[in-house]
Amino acid sequence: MKKRLTHQIKVIAENTVDLISEDELAKKLEHCFSVNEPLKVKIGFDPTARDIHLGHTVLLRKLRRIQDLGHRVYLIIGDFTARIGDPSGRNELRPTLSEAEIKDNACTYTNQAFKILDEKNTTIVFNSTWYKDFTLDRFLPLLSRYTVARILERDDFSKRLKEGCPLSLLEIIYPLIQGYDSVCMKADLEFGGTDQKFNLIVGRHLQQSFGQQPQVVATMPLLVGTDGSNKMSKSLGNYVGVTESAQDMFGKLMSISDELMWEYFRLLTDKDPDKFKKLHPKEAKLLLAGEIVSCYHSNRAAEEERARFEKVFSQKELPENMPLWETGEDSIDLIEVLSSSKLVATKNEARRLLQQKSISVDGKPVRDRELKLPPQGCVLKVGKRRFLKIRKRA
Repeated sequence: MKKRLTHQIKVIAENTVDLISEDELAKKLEHCFSVNEPLKVKIGFDPTARDIHLGHTVLLRKLRRIQDLGHRVYLIIGDFTARIGDPSGRNELRPTLSEAEIKDNACTYTNQAFKILDEKNTTIVFNSTWYKDFTLDRFLPLLSRYTVARILERDDFSKRLKEGCPLSLLEIIYPLIQGYDSVCMKADLEFGGTDQKFNLIVGRHLQQSFGQQPQVVATMPLLVGTDGSNKMSKSLGNYVGVTESAQDMFGKLMSISDELMWEYFRLLTDKDPDKFKKLHPKEAKLLLAGEIVSCYHSNRAAEEERARFEKVFSQKELPENMPLWETGEDSIDLIEVLSSSKLVATKNEARRLLQQKSISVDGKPVRDRELKLPPQGCVLKVGKRRFLKIRKRA
């Protein structure tokens, strides 16, 4: 049993930032082995968006490995808590979602999560199950179990107060409401990103106050986005979605920095990055992109995208099927074309990419925000993979 225990602790602890605590985890595993029952592993998410990206898969991949050890994952869908909005890491209020939006997002999110999780060893639980009939005489005693001073120990809360930014009472009680999910589930182990550490620890404290054994808390790193500086986020446009086309996924992954590539190997694949560090960075990155595209599409798709990428970028050829943008104007605004054609998500992104010299016209980098383009067959290129051909309408 000792060998089994050591192996499972190693798998669970691998790549974690926090593990509170390994001794408690060992005791829980020993109990599970003795009674032949799996750990109850909890992960919660508020369905505030429809799609998931590679940043979300860092946690999901970890949970799949734990499922392969024989344990069960409980996916807590915060259809109730999503109405409040998790304030973790934010400096402003979240917009309120409708019930229909929350249900729609939850359905899409779970379908995508099962690209990674073993559906047979996953239980989906909506936290409205226990909150829909949560009366005031039950809610007030919950509030009494935590002090305001303790809640305000959160860095983002104290920062917002110092800066005079709004902080609603709903946001203040959010950690308690999320933590109470662990009480209702009697969770053994909960995973989250490093930005969730405070909320997960609140769950531990609440379990203790309700006479339960506290859950072990494990946090995973937040994946840096393709911009190389910020957490991967759809709102920042630096994400790779798990449902994106193989071409877009491969191209985005090839655009990341050589330094970031090794973190992607570590968190998004089963490959040991040390085995590839003797390769040329470009070859290693091709292997990384191929590995991830194979996971979410197929080996064939990965091979096709590698061949396409090498043809376009290594041999300096333009892609055969470039999107075409036609106009009746004699002169068109560069920023407007980039935005209207959806070559970039927003005009602000276009301005940022211009500043970074990431946009070229007919092979020449440009930075002029006021540039006017002659629609005579010029080709726009954004980053290393996005192209647009402009033509005067006949």
